[in-house]
Amino acid sequence: FCFSIQLVTGMLLLFYYQPTVADAHASVELITVHVGGGALIRNLHTWSSSAMIFCVLTHLITAFAMKAFEKPREITWVSGVLLLLITFGFGFTGYLLPWHQRAFWATTVGTSIAGAVPFVGEFINEVLRGGTDLSALTLARFFSVHIWWLPAAIIALIGVHMYMIIRLGISSVPTKED
Repeated sequence: FCFSIQLVTGMLLLFYYQPTVADAHASVELITVHVGGGALIRNLHTWSSSAMIFCVLTHLITAFAMKAFEKPREITWVSGVLLLLITFGFGFTGYLLPWHQRAFWATTVGTSIAGAVPFVGEFINEVLRGGTDLSALTLARFFSVHIWWLPAAIIALIGVHMYMIIRLGISSVPTKED
């Protein structure tokens, strides 16, 4: 349900959003202040993204408690974990798109954390940012990943996840023998 809200509101936001350093913040302000229903659409997108993260995380914790990771449901479990990671990716990449101070500095901190990985951290940081600092290239990369790569990945993984659930069924409540 939250993903459906994300798709619809995201497509509506694309009509006005400009993914450039010079225009991103102004286009978000235009959507929020001057476009009829724009504030509602933007807030629905923002709040349902948080709700989606909460729901996917809650579902994963519940599935873990039900031991849904055990044979024969390993692929279902792995696809669910990957869906959670993609959902986090949506949140991370989408947070920069308004291009305001809070988004800029939060992304600076987030990419710096990725940059702290031993041996490959600096490489990861430069790949994420498109250089040493956040720039127009970073915004373009995050926008592209947010609207093309992550949606394609999540749709494919939802397909795999649902196929496995239909094929194997949902896990049952663990009994005392388990």
